[in-house]
Amino acid sequence: MKQTTVRNLHRDLGYIYLGLIISFAFSGILMNHRENWHPEKYTLEAKEIHVALPENEKDITDAYAENLAKELKIEDKIRRHNVRKGKFRMQFENTQVEIDLKSGDGEIVSFIKTPIISQTMFLHKNTSNWWIYFSDIFGISLIIIAVTGAMMIKHGKHTFKRRGWKLTLAGLLFPILFLIFS
Repeated sequence: MKQTTVRNLHRDLGYIYLGLIISFAFSGILMNHRENWHPEKYTLEAKEIHVALPENEKDITDAYAENLAKELKIEDKIRRHNVRKGKFRMQFENTQVEIDLKSGDGEIVSFIKTPIISQTMFLHKNTSNWWIYFSDIFGISLIIIAVTGAMMIKHGKHTFKRRGWKLTLAGLLFPILFLIFS
């Protein structure tokens, strides 16, 4: 491939995907830390509650969860509920409920999605067909950008053959070591 063709392809794909690269990088950073804070939403109201839960966990059914939601005057549609680690949790579109199984003490948290941030984070979660195909094209384009970038320097001490392959190998080692030691 000609040097000018490689540079042009590298440049044009870089320009096309610049905004998407920034969006993915930004939302990826937020997603990495979502267990420490909830960038996608913020709390509007938190209210303490006390509920007499059934003594047998098996009695906490879909019907029980729906009736409890009505009793707690939660207008949202229930998305899921579970019992785990001594807690009964119900998740709604804009509300979360968590109740301790032994004491019955709990909390209702109402929240709203954070503008812009929640939409950006949606990119990482979206599973619609068109987005999957677009993301595949984006991934292939990132590979092309990386390879054409490595091919652009043909002479001198900073070429891929002299130095670039070592740095590329170092870059590949990080995810491999992470997978081995995690």
